[in-house]
Amino acid sequence: MSQGGENSSVDLQPRVTLHYGIPSTSSVLAFDPIQSLLAVGTLDGRIKVVGGDNIEALLVSPKQLPFKYLQFLQNQGFLASISNDNDIQVWDLKLRNIACSMQWDSNVTAFSVIRGTTYMYVGDENGLVCVLKYDVGERKLIQLPYLVPAESIAEAAAISVPPHKSVVGVLPQPLSEGNRLLIAYEHGLIVLWDVSQNQAMLVKSCKDIQLKDQAVIDLSKEAKSDSVGDVSEDEQMDKDISSLCWASSDGSIVAVGYVDGDIMLWNLSSSAFLKSPQAAKPSNDSVKLQLSSSDRRLPVIILHWSAIRERGTQGGKLFVYGGAEIGSEEVLTILNLDWSRGIQNVKCVGRTDITLNGSFADMVLVPPTDEREGVHSSSPLILTNPGQLHFYDEDCLSALFHQERRATVSPLPYEMAVPTVEPQMTVSKLGPVPKDEKFSESLYELVQAAKRCMEDDLTNGDTRWPIYGGIPNRLPLMEDYHIERIYAAGYRDGSVRLWDATSPALSQIYVLEPEVKDVEMADANAAVSALDICSINLYLAVGNEFGLVRLYNLAGTSDPEGLRVVSATVTEVHEVQQEDGPRCIALFSLLKSPIRAIDFANSGTRLLVGFESGQVAVIDTTALSLLNLTDAISSSSAIISLCANSFSDSKRNSPGDTEPSDLNSTEKSVTFVLTEDVSIAVLDSAKGNLIESQSFWPEKKSTAISLNLIEGNYPIPEVSGETHTSSSKRTEAKEGPEWSNIHDEDSYCEDAPAGLRIKSYALLCCEDSITLYALKSPFQIDDNFVQKVDLVKPCSWTMILRKDERDYALVVLYQTGELEIRSLPNLEVICESSFGSLLRWSFKTNMDKTLSFTENGQITLVNGCEFACISLLASENNFRIPQSLPCLHDEVLAAAADASINSSLDGKKSQGTNARGLLDTVLRSLEGKGDSNSGLMKVDCTNPAHLDSIFSKPLSLGSSTDATPDQEVIELNIDDIHIDGPVTISSSYQKPDKDAKDIKPEKERLFEGSSTYEKPRMRTREEIVAKYRKTPAGDAHAAASQARDKLAERGEKLEKMRERTEELQDGAQDFASMAGELARRMENRKWWNMF
Repeated sequence: MSQGGENSSVDLQPRVTLHYGIPSTSSVLAFDPIQSLLAVGTLDGRIKVVGGDNIEALLVSPKQLPFKYLQFLQNQGFLASISNDNDIQVWDLKLRNIACSMQWDSNVTAFSVIRGTTYMYVGDENGLVCVLKYDVGERKLIQLPYLVPAESIAEAAAISVPPHKSVVGVLPQPLSEGNRLLIAYEHGLIVLWDVSQNQAMLVKSCKDIQLKDQAVIDLSKEAKSDSVGDVSEDEQMDKDISSLCWASSDGSIVAVGYVDGDIMLWNLSSSAFLKSPQAAKPSNDSVKLQLSSSDRRLPVIILHWSAIRERGTQGGKLFVYGGAEIGSEEVLTILNLDWSRGIQNVKCVGRTDITLNGSFADMVLVPPTDEREGVHSSSPLILTNPGQLHFYDEDCLSALFHQERRATVSPLPYEMAVPTVEPQMTVSKLGPVPKDEKFSESLYELVQAAKRCMEDDLTNGDTRWPIYGGIPNRLPLMEDYHIERIYAAGYRDGSVRLWDATSPALSQIYVLEPEVKDVEMADANAAVSALDICSINLYLAVGNEFGLVRLYNLAGTSDPEGLRVVSATVTEVHEVQQEDGPRCIALFSLLKSPIRAIDFANSGTRLLVGFESGQVAVIDTTALSLLNLTDAISSSSAIISLCANSFSDSKRNSPGDTEPSDLNSTEKSVTFVLTEDVSIAVLDSAKGNLIESQSFWPEKKSTAISLNLIEGNYPIPEVSGETHTSSSKRTEAKEGPEWSNIHDEDSYCEDAPAGLRIKSYALLCCEDSITLYALKSPFQIDDNFVQKVDLVKPCSWTMILRKDERDYALVVLYQTGELEIRSLPNLEVICESSFGSLLRWSFKTNMDKTLSFTENGQITLVNGCEFACISLLASENNFRIPQSLPCLHDEVLAAAADASINSSLDGKKSQGTNARGLLDTVLRSLEGKGDSNSGLMKVDCTNPAHLDSIFSKPLSLGSSTDATPDQEVIELNIDDIHIDGPVTISSSYQKPDKDAKDIKPEKERLFEGSSTYEKPRMRTREEIVAKYRKTPAGDAHAAASQARDKLAERGEKLEKMRERTEELQDGAQDFASMAGELARRMENRKWWNMF
């Protein structure tokens, strides 16, 4: 935007700076148990990342398509997603953007990330499994040479695989160091594949079931107990797989769901180490579960498993969505299974069905947040439509299992940082706070009190919400912290909530209840319909649907005489005791008509209230009294907006005067009142008297939206050409003597460029038009308009965007959700955007009621369960982004977890074992992990370098990364060891080949010269002379001297190796000490304890 109204789109950059809430289109979940972060993918290309302490972020994909896969690169700070068009994206959580993307050629039907690494498995519709790697340094996705076609599996396992069968699941096996992968194909085949040996370790399908021994456990509600039956011959055939999950912590049992509603538990441990996957098949390695005895059942869509950590118990909870009879009520089934006596003797010791709050979308399992007695397994966090999250903790699940199967419980819902639905928000206001020492200190005390209250709640265990990841911003903890903005929201229950909106993470300051203690007001609980904040004296005015006005002092001071209760005829004073915080200083019950507009004027000394009946009340906020209540400005139209105009009334010298006259300047203020039928009245803000009244466009029906004043000292080019005449009807002015001497403010500015006039303007916005008028005087609008634009789409809301004192623009929101920014005075479109492109929102009725803004282009808005803030100016950064943004990825926690995993990789060193134990203590204190499925005690210790050596080469059947007897043995000689350079230590474990166990250790050949292994023998004199003779024959003294030198050199090398070993031992001890100190410092970590 440039000076003089010649606006430019260069300075305009509409963008989302703040977002709270779960989108209504949410469809898929992902969870990082180490960082304790939740990701929610939507059907419209958005990803919501949720942490603790109001830490939330919205990631928007360029493509408005659903996500079908969403997974964290656990503890890496990245998130992987796959959209319906098979675009694979990696999101950087630190930068909150897309790090890279890759368009996949075929349809992706399975996806999984190897835990703790940046490697990903991708299965497609052609039966192919590929490996991707995200290169953090290069910020790009790399497809590695290693891939597993279905034909290769068929060849390795000596089986037949039907052509064109999709891969429907890829699951890295737990505790296999990333070496093994379970691949499930559409037609029912599951294969346990070893990537290090390039061979199938196990192959299973429904054809392998032994009919006479196969157990079928009927868990339907009609069955009196867990009935066991046999499989019919018709069922011994391939059937399509719809879902699968590991059902044990060590990957020995897998649960597979089928499209016909069956669930199979396959035991993989009995044949896991067979050389031939088809050899010696046991007859009791699978169990079938049936949730319904009906022949028509739903596919098993979701399967999740949570192990139970109890001594002597093997089993856990199986969470199932699907498998019920078609047409039955939608529920999530939880089965408590026990197979302590073997998988063939599995028992269902409990079943419960959770009635969902809405239709099911997805779920994740969250480990317990503490190690208290009785907490043994993970708990479900369930996503239902539209955008609802509910957490069922251990207490809730226990109550379900101990009651009837269809018990009604109250799970813990996700609570928005800014509630919009429960309770329902009706109006809002974003107001600036002056840099006044008195007011700032009072508000800062409110923030500190709110923080202390939250700390007490957490200490007393009042909050059980399991997501607490991320690091809050440091801004509120700075010594020179100043509250710059307050966000106030009114609700249908009559309450008002206040937030500190200085940073992008809003913090709640106070909740103002509608009722005042010891004062009975029948209309107090009515919905809030209007509110305003005075930034000068920090007053808050709240109006409701029954005409009641509540006036608060946000600085926390109250009238020493008591609370004023004012009606149209009488004033009462009540002595009340109010809690610390904002104080209600007056109640005004003037009319039984809904309040539609409320506005402070005269530097906060006057409060103007517009009613739906068309009347306006003028209140003195200093004396807390009613000054005037006007008659109806329009007989059949409600008040839409109130706009104050302050000016200085002074007598100017005439052009012929040579001596300056004394300017007796008086500050005056008028208020322009706009009604819905496009009538404008002008009131004396000080007394409430009617000065002027005009009716615009009386010949046609039009609905007014807003009236905005562009103040004086604003140079605008004169509009030349034809005269623009508007149809208006003016009533006789009722001004008194004090208004008759007000001069026309039409003048020229000496500093203004030639042709520029200094005037004030009124901008009238209706549903179908925008019209700019000049002010003939501070209280009179010219009948002729300066510029007018007829709108093609119906307008819903407008605001004036002000970059500086001379730079303005008009922001227009249409009922279609489109957003336009127009120049002034030409009203030309200079920038276009929409709620759809910014937030993927569609416009809804009454959305404009909850819109609020500041002049520098910050707009807050609400849509269903979502709250957002949009910034329009590219140069505006009042939120101090990115410095004040909360951090989504905790790097300290990530480093501690990586150190623990890296230490566990070096299992041969006792120092590493001690360090790992200490770091596990650190991680338990930071994260509260108690589940064996998700905790770090049994997490995969995958070595990325080991996987890189495997995946960097194409699949070669019959090859193995392990050494064999036929491979060449490399001779080791201590003379070849160079230890003067930097030492690099890597630890990887490879299982020794059983067929090579007769080969002797390499240390027995360390000083031998042979390149192949052979039994040691006595060397001849000639051999010794040939090897060591370096001098002329017969020089025995020189040969002996050379031998002594080599021996001394070897001794020096051995001494250096010993010193390096001691240094490594000292380093490990220092590392263990550091881990212990970190554990003590980070115990029971909360965000306010980190600084």
